[in-house]
Amino acid sequence: MATIFSKIIDGDIPSFKIAENDSFLAFLDIQPLVLGHTLVIPKKETNYIFDMESDEYAEMWKFAQVVAKKIKEKVDCKRIGIAVIGLEVAHAHIHLVPINNVNDINFAAPKMDVSMEVLQEIADKINS
Repeated sequence: MATIFSKIIDGDIPSFKIAENDSFLAFLDIQPLVLGHTLVIPKKETNYIFDMESDEYAEMWKFAQVVAKKIKEKVDCKRIGIAVIGLEVAHAHIHLVPINNVNDINFAAPKMDVSMEVLQEIADKINS
């Protein structure tokens, strides 16, 4: 069964793309912990990140590194935090979260309610 991320990859659900290549996609989380919270996913549907082939897994982290640097350049933050939880969607993914303190990457905290216009502005800023 296709996940919501597969539907985003296929273009059935719109997203705010930050980066893309033949194998991976990075897009803004529409219910972010903080503004600029980005998800990095493989285009090949794999449920559990540690079930990915070793070279694909390594390439995803290289892609995530490029995306994190791009976000850090455009979003005011001290660092880009990283989380791999794997329970929210049955499709491997990495969370890249702009952080200024440890509370910015607390997944138990309420998510932000951000308008589509604000998300588009953030995507445009990161992609500029």
